[in-house]
Parts: sequence; structure tokens; C-alpha cells
Amino acid sequence: MADANGVPQRAVWNIVRSAALAATMMVAACVAPRNAPEPARVPPPVERPRPVAPRPIQPGLPQDVERHRIALLVPLSGPNAGVGRSLQNATQLAVLDARNDDLRITTYDTAGPGGAANAAAQAIAEGNRLILGPLLSEDARVVAPIARQARVPVLSFSNDATAAGNGTYILGYSPSQSIERVVDYARTSGITDFVGLMPAGTYGNRASTAFLRAVESAGGKVLALETYEARPGSMTSAVAKISRSPFQAILIAGAADSAVAAVPLVRRSASGKAARVLGTELWNTDSGVGARTALNGAWFASVPDNYYRQYAGKYRARFGAAPYRLSTLGYDAVLLTIRVARDWRPGSEFPERRLLDRDGFAGLDGAFRFGRDGVAERALEVQEIRGGTTATVSAAPANFAGN
Repeated sequence: MADANGVPQRAVWNIVRSAALAATMMVAACVAPRNAPEPARVPPPVERPRPVAPRPIQPGLPQDVERHRIALLVPLSGPNAGVGRSLQNATQLAVLDARNDDLRITTYDTAGPGGAANAAAQAIAEGNRLILGPLLSEDARVVAPIARQARVPVLSFSNDATAAGNGTYILGYSPSQSIERVVDYARTSGITDFVGLMPAGTYGNRASTAFLRAVESAGGKVLALETYEARPGSMTSAVAKISRSPFQAILIAGAADSAVAAVPLVRRSASGKAARVLGTELWNTDSGVGARTALNGAWFASVPDNYYRQYAGKYRARFGAAPYRLSTLGYDAVLLTIRVARDWRPGSEFPERRLLDRDGFAGLDGAFRFGRDGVAERALEVQEIRGGTTATVSAAPANFAGN
């Protein structure tokens, strides 16, 4: 019996001793040794920048998608470089005056290698959506098909109406419009009998046609029409033939220098003594035409000069030289573009339909608008050379309201 009772007691004791040992080990596991080293701190992982592939270098203009890209095609070398530079300066001045940051105008030399064709092709390849220029009519004819294929409109500074159409618009001063305006004014002043003195060449041929049509439309008569050339004696011969007819007014087409040479010859004839001398828009390109005493009392029609003198002063102050008179075409082309750009999303095609707004546009040269033929119709004034200056005798309409 004793052996039987003794086995359970030892079992209980063993269980108690095992439990005490386990408890001791648990307590020891929860208390750190006094001299144990601190665990090492692991630094956070460092993220190395991922290598970025360099952007490929693009040829031509910088990649700019927030501004309108506009090309200016003018001669920057050769005999017409002075006019080209003046047009370029005028566009810069217009952007500054308008305080506009939406346009980026890049200039291309139409007199450089490859001429106007190369300039136009490069301008289009570099993303320009509108072309201002070129200056010369022959360049306008070269640029037109290149631009038309790319659906890029052209606002040319030429005055050749035959170069207009199919996306090309002519901003230049039209001789036919100035002849029509001065003839109409002369007719309302009581003049019915006209004669004409025209320079040989393309300009003279077009001026002759415009003169005949204008006089007929106004209800007058052209009694004689003669052509003169640059060779000595040609002017004298032409005036002598004209003087055989009685006339009240003589249109001398061409530059003011030609008129200065012709007028003394005209005054020698019976009809020419009191005849009114008429000129064209080319006279206004001569800044000193008012001082030509031989032309005193002559009339000519051109764009108004209301704002030109102020513009010329600002131009001279900025660029240190006087502008060419037709540089205002560059200035006004920019103003037109800024107005149209209100509805033009950068990078998209230029909204060409807006150019045909019948209310027209306003600029330094007064009101103008484009007809369906692409030629700028201008509101012209008639000026008289008087006492060393010019005076407006028939003001240009301010706009095309009602027309």
C-alpha cells in the first residue's frame, strides 16, 4: 500500500518543480541583462533617382504649344533688305504696343539661298500656321502654291491684285483704288476732261486700265493717254503729244520724281497751265513729297496719315532710324492677327474665314477689309500738296458701315 501511495506524491512534486522552473525561465526572458549591447540601428533605404532618358533634340523652332506660330517672309539681304528690316521692326513694335504674348513671329529671308520658295517651305516645316509677306509680287506667286498645299494662309505686302486668291491675300496699297479715288474727287470738283501719263511696264499698264475705267465710271472723258520710258527725251515727247488735246486734269502715274520732271513740261502748254495734276498712292511713299514745289496744288489719294507720324516717331525712338512708309503694313498685319487670334487655338489651322469680315479691320493705315478676291479694299483720303506740306481735302471714311 505504501508503494502505491508514494507514486502519486512524486508525480505531483515533479509537476510543481517543472512549473517553477518554467516560471523562472519566463521571468529571465523578460529582463534584459545589464551589460547587453543596444541593437544596431538600420538606416532607412535610400531611393536612388531613376535615370531619365534625354529628350531628343528637335530641329527648327523650340517646342512651344502655347503660342501661335507666325512666319514673316521678307528680304533681309539684297537690294530690298532695308524695306524688309523695316517691316520686321514694325511687327516687333506692334507686338510690344499690343502687349501680346500669344504670338511668336519668326522671320525668314526671301532673298537668301533658295529664295522665297525655300523660306516658305522652311516656315511651314517649322510649324508656322500663318505667313505675313512676302513683299514682292513675284515672291507672292512662288509662295502661294506652297502655302496653299499646307493650308497656311498668306498675307502678302504686295500690291499686285493678280497674285491674290486661293489663300493668298494682298495687303499692299492698290494703284487702281487710289486712281479711282482721286478721279472721283476730281469729277465731283467739276473736272470732266482727263489725260494720262503712264510709266512703261507692268505698273503703268495696270494704272492705264484703272484710269480708263475710273474716268468712264465717273462720267468723264479720257482725251489722251501716253507712256514714257526712262530714256532721255521720252518724257518730253509724251507730254508734247498729250498737250495737243485740251484737258482739265492730268494723271501722272508713277513715283513723285516722275511727276516733278513732267510738270514743268506740262505747264508750257495752253491746257497745262491751269490743269490740275493728279497722282497715285506711290506719292505717299515719298516722305518729302509736300516740299516738292513743282507739285504745289496737286491731288493724290492714299491711306490716311493720321497715325503715321506718331508711329514714325515711336519707331525712330526704338530703332534709331526712320521707317519705310509701307512698313505700316507689317504693323497692321499683326493687329489683324491679334484680333483673329481670339478665336484661334494654338497649333490649329488659322481661321481664314475671319479675314472676310465685312466690317473690316482698323490699323495705322485706316480701315480695310478683304473682298472675295483676296485684295484689301482700303478707305482712302485725298491729299493736296500745299505750301511745303500736304493737307487732307477729302477725308477717308472711318469704317465700312453701311457698305
